Amino acid sequence: MKRFIIPALLCIALAASCKAQDGIHQLHILSTNDVHGCYFDESYTGGRAKRSLFAVKYYADSVRSAVGADNVLLLDAGDCLQGDNAAYYFNYVDTLTPHVYPRLASYIGYDAIAVGNHDIETGHAVYDRITRDLRKAGIPFLAGNAVRTSDGKPYFEYCKIFRRAGLKVAVLGYTNANIKAWLDENIWSGMDFKSLLPLVQKDVDAMRKSEKPDVVVVVVHSGSGKGDGSLLESQGRDLLNSLRGVDFVVNSHDHHPVVEQNGPKWLLNSGSHCRNVAHGVLTAEVKKGKVVSKTLSGELIAVDASKADPAMREAFSADFEAVKAFTLREVGTLERDILTREAYKGMSDYTNLIHTVCLKASLADISMAAPLTYNGTVKAGKLIYNDLFTIYPYENQMFVVKMTGREILAYLEYSYANWIHTVTFPSDRVLNIAKRDDPRTGQKKWSFVARSYNFDSAAGICYTVDITKPAGSRVRIRSLASGTPFDPNATYTVAMTSYRANGGGGIMPQGALIVGDALQERIIGKYPEIRKLIYDYIVENGGISVSAICDPSLIGSWSFVPTPLATKTLSRDYSLLFGE
Repeated sequence: MKRFIIPALLCIALAASCKAQDGIHQLHILSTNDVHGCYFDESYTGGRAKRSLFAVKYYADSVRSAVGADNVLLLDAGDCLQGDNAAYYFNYVDTLTPHVYPRLASYIGYDAIAVGNHDIETGHAVYDRITRDLRKAGIPFLAGNAVRTSDGKPYFEYCKIFRRAGLKVAVLGYTNANIKAWLDENIWSGMDFKSLLPLVQKDVDAMRKSEKPDVVVVVVHSGSGKGDGSLLESQGRDLLNSLRGVDFVVNSHDHHPVVEQNGPKWLLNSGSHCRNVAHGVLTAEVKKGKVVSKTLSGELIAVDASKADPAMREAFSADFEAVKAFTLREVGTLERDILTREAYKGMSDYTNLIHTVCLKASLADISMAAPLTYNGTVKAGKLIYNDLFTIYPYENQMFVVKMTGREILAYLEYSYANWIHTVTFPSDRVLNIAKRDDPRTGQKKWSFVARSYNFDSAAGICYTVDITKPAGSRVRIRSLASGTPFDPNATYTVAMTSYRANGGGGIMPQGALIVGDALQERIIGKYPEIRKLIYDYIVENGGISVSAICDPSLIGSWSFVPTPLATKTLSRDYSLLFGE
């Protein structure tokens, strides 16, 4: 109960305590999530209109106009501060101008926003600043399970009471419980992250007892999951299945749009990148000041990029032009096209560049890297800063860790176990792909079963991956790039992302079997963000040359074998994935 003393007083101040009037009341819940910097409706390099918060504003205003603004609640379930040039620019480049996201959120009329793991990834300087700016706009940044290590109290706000549709509505918000497995401690210092189970139920029970709301909405930056309690990072369905006294669970994180009912409760997940707005409707009958019945429904509203609000575009035109000027500035030259999709079938200029930069910056023995852009192209010729977001879209730091040769081998076996199938017959597929529904379009298409940003390859060594062997026995490491024999018992320095070094993707804990505190003990070096290292490399060398990033004496070599079979099967799989 103590957990609610201060928030409850704040909530009382923010909403009238009078009972709902008798009659029929209808509340509309609109929600977005995983916006990932889709602030503006125009590409910085020209081209077609993009889905954006400008179009979200159009849909929010349309509903408000149709049903009355006092009957609408607009929420976001997190990951709003990362993923686009604009977010990066206002996070780290122009830190004097008021950050554009709180201004956008205020302009659109968001009522509450949950904190996402990528919002925490921006670091204290950014998310603390965003929290203050949102608070000034009357918008809480919610994360009830991010608690201070000093006193156990929430680091962020975690509840707010609204009076909408004549009803008292409680909104409780939470961030992802698995953040510590992905991000280095310096990013979230002073905090701990609790599982949403059973915390949310305890908070809901206390809130209902102290505030007696008519409606309860829980907003979580957590994937939908299976609903079986098995995934700490995906507890949406766990909450939907188990929570009592809750009407809507708004979840996010996995980018899969879902509108789902379990008994009287509804799960709303709009997907990502402003592709949809989730719309929940609650109709309540009130008698003698009490809600005696509720009817709920949910749907997804597909966002039309062309419906961008023109007044909003004009209001934020100066911000767009500032980001555009930053991202169009020339940084060097590129000798030949980089196609990120080439990384799935062997060595490629794309991953060779990342490996080369990491090895040169760290002087590590070995580098591990994965393709982070699924199917992007950087054209030969003049390189602009915008191209760096295609090459490296995330703000991962580079870490150097100590690993034995045996652990490196197990690490790679785990990576390729998710990447490929064992080929028994020439007609078999080698890539671990399946034809399934695309959550973004609703149509069936071929895609990787596992997440391709976890397909790590290695540089600094010479090895092969035998596609005819079973998982766990595919990788054969011949030597280091220098020709020195590879020793399973020797200790090597390995460059990798901060995400990977902290256990992200499961390759370190489940592949190399380095878990818990041992992960932190293995880290011997921390470097700047990898995108910055790439930028510094380009500036220092005047650009990217093929010979420099494909130097076998530095990066070694690797390939799928047997070569004829691998070439044939990969070509067939690529035609399914990319129409080639």
